[in-house]
Amino acid sequence: MTLLFTLVIPVVLLRLLYKSIKNPEYRRRWLERFGIFKSTHQKGGIWVHMVSLGEAIAAVPLIRKLQNQFPNLPITVTTSTPTGSAKVINTFGTQVFHVYFPYDLAWSFDQFIHNIQPKILVLMETELWPNCLWACQHHQIPVVIMNGRLSPRSMIGYLRIHFMTRQMLGCVAKVAAQSEADGARFIKLGLDPNHLEVTGNIKFDLSIKAGIKKDAEQMREIFGSTRPVWIAASTHSGEEAIVLDAFVEIRNQFKDALLILVPRHPERFESVGLMAQARGFSVVKRSNHLPNLATDIWLGDTMGELLLFYAASDVAFVGGSFVPIGGHNTLEPAAVDVPVIVGPHVHNFVEITKFLSEAGALVQVQNSTSLAKAVINWFAHPEARKQAGMSGKKVVEKNRGAVDKMVAIIQNEIATGSSPNK
Repeated sequence: MTLLFTLVIPVVLLRLLYKSIKNPEYRRRWLERFGIFKSTHQKGGIWVHMVSLGEAIAAVPLIRKLQNQFPNLPITVTTSTPTGSAKVINTFGTQVFHVYFPYDLAWSFDQFIHNIQPKILVLMETELWPNCLWACQHHQIPVVIMNGRLSPRSMIGYLRIHFMTRQMLGCVAKVAAQSEADGARFIKLGLDPNHLEVTGNIKFDLSIKAGIKKDAEQMREIFGSTRPVWIAASTHSGEEAIVLDAFVEIRNQFKDALLILVPRHPERFESVGLMAQARGFSVVKRSNHLPNLATDIWLGDTMGELLLFYAASDVAFVGGSFVPIGGHNTLEPAAVDVPVIVGPHVHNFVEITKFLSEAGALVQVQNSTSLAKAVINWFAHPEARKQAGMSGKKVVEKNRGAVDKMVAIIQNEIATGSSPNK
């Protein structure tokens, strides 16, 4: 396996170079991706890994809780993407030690584990890397999968390498699954049922900054207090065209409507702004100016402000759902009383979509026309919009509590040191 991964490393590095054309962060800190770095942090703590921005946001309450529960244990946080890295650094600063997650090479993980000597590895969602898991088993480091999620599509993919998947899950001390269905899929792949616990979805425990509503109200005064505002957030290539088509229809009925447009990836900020301008819209970048009454689109080209943008909006479309990405976190707008719209592709958030939809807080649409109709409907009916927003927030509040359950699991694994090979 290591030989295979080693052979593809040149291709992986070329891909990083290609990505760095639009985002220079991809060409930096390459040695970290091979487990080579200078650790100035105390050894023997908790290692938490998440892939990208979405998982990094979701993991914040868990990491905060771990800091409180284990004040004497250092925490190392790894990510795989620059956006996830930026979130960790901006949120925690030097409170945690952060490096990139190594490529799945046996010697990379031996070097990494030597550098930090963790007591436990906490993997967010479903990150099964054979050399990583085998290295942890060899060094008797218990591995727990927190917020475990396994879609039917992912399960089919893992079943194709069933022998290896069963071996990897044999290295896992505990899976804290989001739902009974997720847990059942892990067991079908070979997880020992005794190593499964259903804890719920950590995304319900998202932290909301105190005073965000007040900040949002001040932002609305800048927009123009009577203007209807909607946000299209975490959009991917192909989705902005749909959003802009919908906005044309929306402006036919609400001529002063403002769109806050927030692409998912920073390297696309510039091209998306130019696309909107080419369509004849007046575009202002968040990093440069505040919008005025002549602004059609406010381009969210900053990091770490998405919750504030949601709170300052009347309606939220959450991207990654018009393209087969699988959707992004719809609980963020719901948590700040904002009704939600998504496209047809929500396989990453099936249960959350179901909860919000049943509560009347979420509408699923198929194209630009139905997107425009949904936004127009909520603009035209403020009381129904308010009720939908309140219902969404109740869904979030009702399902909180996963973090406490997960911390209890981590505490037990640290206390017993119960890696599967012990």
